[in-house]
Amino acid sequence: MSSKMRRKQQMWYVPQPLTPLMEWPDNETQEEGNKKESHWEVIREWFRTPKTSPANGFSGSLDGNIQAKRQDLKLLLGVLGCPLAPIPLVNDPIDRLHMKDIPMETSIANYIIKQYLAATGCLKQGKCAKTMYAKGMVKMICCETEVSSGKNVKTLGTRSGDNGCFVLWQMLPGKWSLDLVVGGNQVIAGSDGKIVWRHSPWLGTHAAKGPQRPLRRIIQGLDPKTTASLFANAQCLGEKQIGHDDCFVLKVCADRAAVMERSEGPAEIIRHVLYGYFCQKSGLLVYLEDSHLTRVQTPENEIVYWEISIGSSIGDYRDVDGVLIAHQGRSIATVFRFGELSQQHSRTRMEEVWTIDDIVFNVPGLSLDYFIPPADIVHNMHSP
Repeated sequence: MSSKMRRKQQMWYVPQPLTPLMEWPDNETQEEGNKKESHWEVIREWFRTPKTSPANGFSGSLDGNIQAKRQDLKLLLGVLGCPLAPIPLVNDPIDRLHMKDIPMETSIANYIIKQYLAATGCLKQGKCAKTMYAKGMVKMICCETEVSSGKNVKTLGTRSGDNGCFVLWQMLPGKWSLDLVVGGNQVIAGSDGKIVWRHSPWLGTHAAKGPQRPLRRIIQGLDPKTTASLFANAQCLGEKQIGHDDCFVLKVCADRAAVMERSEGPAEIIRHVLYGYFCQKSGLLVYLEDSHLTRVQTPENEIVYWEISIGSSIGDYRDVDGVLIAHQGRSIATVFRFGELSQQHSRTRMEEVWTIDDIVFNVPGLSLDYFIPPADIVHNMHSP
């Protein structure tokens, strides 16, 4: 694809005031006149709105069910569409991994990462793959919402799913582009190595605050060297069984300054932690789990906490140009809302099943033009 064609693809973006990329569920439609409405007000309304289901005693009208399905899908895409990893990548982790003058937990983690790189075949490669193309299918499922108020627990909504597909491009270092379509809704995200951005039909274009971080989909078994870089400074927490696999557990977390830099308005990010589970027998990454906790001060001066947890099973490793790449997986995400004083809390569970249909390394003709941000983001970044 030529640079001219690539630029034509970006012409459909509608210039608008740039607002920060929210790493929490941006799940409600906003009209053009309401763009300044707080994202957290929108999320709060989603949990307050009864899900339209006759089984739960609510209206079973066709319009109500369609609206609820649209809200569920936007919640899904906001949480599972294109989440980012907690921390930036470490440059050249393979060359700098060493065993001396570092804590024992880090030393053990470095050894585990070396075994992981060896198991995937990356250490045998004479040249590092600079570019990558991957195409896959997804099915996203929004499950029931559990609302608890003291002794009473109520389950709302019904299990519903939508099929979709995605195309992912990557160029090292730090450049990637994702095009995801699910249930007729398209989310496009990308990074030019400096700016991370996302566009969705209901919230327009947004730029991520804080350090430039990799796309979570890339570290789910698609690029072992990027995964190794992410865990270069990890700590080994011990061992845990995942399914039938005995695994080493590695942990990385964003430092306080980084999470504060990502906070916005009334929303203060408290922590963001990532755990990697590496099989002791095969050396491969078989499970990823991360937890993202945010504190929100509401207009009513109520303190509300939102915890978003995503656990991903990773498997079906196949050889691609001498490197073992995961070709399928399943992610389960939980959005947990609880108050500082109130006993009431809400928990929504959602799933994503994904498969990789095609993957190519060192893509001929892939250039920097594939990773140009939308024009309105570039303009705002350079505005005085």
